[in-house]
Amino acid sequence: MLRKIIKIDDEKCNGCGACAAACHEGAIEMVNGKARLTREDYCDGLGDCLPACPTGAITFEEREAPAYNEEAVHQAKMQKFGVRLPCGCPGTQSKAIKREAPAEGPAPVSSQLSQWPVQIKLVPVNAPYFDNANLLIAADCTAYAYGNFHNEFIRNRITLIGCPKLDEGDYTEKLTRIIANNNIKSVTIVRMEVPCCGGIENAAKAALQASGKFIPWNVITITTDGRIKE
Repeated sequence: MLRKIIKIDDEKCNGCGACAAACHEGAIEMVNGKARLTREDYCDGLGDCLPACPTGAITFEEREAPAYNEEAVHQAKMQKFGVRLPCGCPGTQSKAIKREAPAEGPAPVSSQLSQWPVQIKLVPVNAPYFDNANLLIAADCTAYAYGNFHNEFIRNRITLIGCPKLDEGDYTEKLTRIIANNNIKSVTIVRMEVPCCGGIENAAKAALQASGKFIPWNVITITTDGRIKE
């Protein structure tokens, strides 16, 4: 199939191994002191390895390549890390978060986060918490700008965050797979008013369209001084 996949420039590669460490899927290995894409079917085309490369040896190209095999990647991780680390890294281990009901009376503000991980590039495409979920796709700055973000937006939603300006690559493909492969009830997109934040809105809209599903969605914009823009 024709798809986006990474390309490693052998001449630029200095053999530091940073890309292999950054590749959560295990598609890149060090061979004779150079980085090699040893498993094309392990490469998801999202490019977590690109920002890790200090010499700019890794780029994207579109060519004929085997489809990304998520199940094979999962099985390889299980063999390498065991059941306790299904994603290869403790910080990316998928889990649901259950919280006890707060006691009566005044209490500290509590987190409303109901799952982990939350970064778009780290979250799995399929997870039990996506079933019948109200999905929140938010620019990461919004939670800092808007004071009541947890109670108004994260509560009763599954949260995905990203920064379209600083993160490498496009979110559209990953979001499309999440929406298409799960029973998503609704999508709420929260972005900042700054122009560069339009990338996350555009990616979410494109993913909704590409999924082929009719799902209720809305966009909420947060101003830089922490208000919901009318």
